[in-house]
Amino acid sequence: MFDKRLMTMCPESKKYIVLNIVFQWIELIMNALMIAVIANAVGKLYRKEFTTNEMLISLLILAVVLIVRFFTTKQTTRMSYLASKTVKRVMRENIYNKILRLGSSYREHASTAELVQESVEGVEQLESYFGQYVPQFFYAFIAPITLFVLFGISGSFTVAAVLLICVPLIPGAIMMVQKIAKKLLSKYWDQYAKLGSTFLENLQGLTTLKTYKADAFKNEQMNEESENFRRVTMKVLTMQLNSIIIMDFFAYGGAALGIALACKGFIDGDIALQSCVFMILLSADFFLPMRKLGSYFHVAMNGMAASDRIFKFLNEEEPSEKAEVLDDNNLDIRLDNIDFSYNEDKQVLYDVSMDIRQGSFTGIVGESGSGKSTVAGLIMGRNCIECGKLSIGGKDISNVNEESLFKNINYVGISSTFFKGSIRENLLLAKPSATDEELMDALSQCNIADFFMQESGLDTQLTENAGNLSGGQRQRLALARAILHDAKIYIFDEATSNIDIESEEAILNKIKELSKTKTVIMITHRLMNVTDADRIYCMERGKVEGCGTHDELINNCKSYINLWDTQTKLENFGKEVIA
Repeated sequence: MFDKRLMTMCPESKKYIVLNIVFQWIELIMNALMIAVIANAVGKLYRKEFTTNEMLISLLILAVVLIVRFFTTKQTTRMSYLASKTVKRVMRENIYNKILRLGSSYREHASTAELVQESVEGVEQLESYFGQYVPQFFYAFIAPITLFVLFGISGSFTVAAVLLICVPLIPGAIMMVQKIAKKLLSKYWDQYAKLGSTFLENLQGLTTLKTYKADAFKNEQMNEESENFRRVTMKVLTMQLNSIIIMDFFAYGGAALGIALACKGFIDGDIALQSCVFMILLSADFFLPMRKLGSYFHVAMNGMAASDRIFKFLNEEEPSEKAEVLDDNNLDIRLDNIDFSYNEDKQVLYDVSMDIRQGSFTGIVGESGSGKSTVAGLIMGRNCIECGKLSIGGKDISNVNEESLFKNINYVGISSTFFKGSIRENLLLAKPSATDEELMDALSQCNIADFFMQESGLDTQLTENAGNLSGGQRQRLALARAILHDAKIYIFDEATSNIDIESEEAILNKIKELSKTKTVIMITHRLMNVTDADRIYCMERGKVEGCGTHDELINNCKSYINLWDTQTKLENFGKEVIA
């Protein structure tokens, strides 16, 4: 019912929680005072002793009480906000910092969609936990004890004792459903995360689904998962409603019992009328705080289920601190006998060894699925190497500082990411200190400056992920941003795939120009793009089948020969069709 980890994480929230409880307690006292004044007036009216002066004094007291209650209610709401505001900020900062510490390998611990859900809606659920549940948790125990004392003073400790004994029945009902609620809410969040991941995947791949007319199949899959999520949600709601019915039975049944005992005491002459009225009007307040706690409990359990997933992610083992810094004068890349798999069922790389010299132009070729992009991911430090060693400048990549790694290596893939905003803002990501002249020069080098000048120049606005540009324009813009970064090593992973001939030619010319002064690794399925490379690695089914220049491989590597022959026939066939 109470998670100490959350309180430890946000100690500054404690003072606001305490103030919340204090203001609620003051409000209870004001409510009791107001009812005492009303009960006293009823008693004197019954005895016909109520004077005009007493009526005016009573009205004045009631007015003051109402003003104080307004102030305390407002402050209670404010304290709830202040207590929850801190936890949302702290929790999101912790999640974000954890992702930064894990680096690009964070996907091995949790999916992107799951982290988005946890850091947005999951954290929002904690607002109710800190702002409502925790203060109510303590106030629900303080309020009955306070009323027990007031009831006893007003005339009957017997009625007060009976009501106090009935109060624990409500938290008893809460504890009865706690274990069931925890399991159901854990299942709810699992299904919610699964549905979110599927939705994000389908949304990102909507164009592909439409192209291959697979949208109907994915629609059925989404409907099935949505139905599973609906069933789990209905089970949670059913559990909550059943719990509320039980709590209402104890709350209102206990209040009715208190009223009955008070009336009996009045009839027997043991309790005065004003005391009887006081108890009748306040009997419900014995149970309402605990009943409110029961309502907040279900909301809080949802937040606690989300926090369990968040803490699980925050407790994931982090890689040891990387202190090695790359030497600009020694950036030779060496892969020694590397094995790698994304999961236990299928291995991707088998005993891969490569030697990429600084300042060289290296090609990595092979059919789709042969492991080319996986090699690039390992060099970029995106995945952890299971077996073997990858070193840059003689330093194990697992010990190289991430900032130093990304400073020296730049990756341009088939689908580079752009952010909504201007061309200038997207280019400045690579070099914040760049002038407009430098930005335009980079665009000119990639033959795309004229296009943007016809628009709004560097102020040309991009939609989400540059959706208002063609594939070729996006790739040329990505290349311009990579040039601005001015890294020592460039990795081009299918950077010329699925674009027009003009863009492909412009990008290839720039890549070959870069290869004269930089280390360039070009991953491609089109062999013609790397025929003049210093060294080519030919991969097949996760293994390096051949290594050497184009002429050496065309004479000695069967896999390379097959690829070359197949592509040559296809290109010649295309020319014949056009002719």
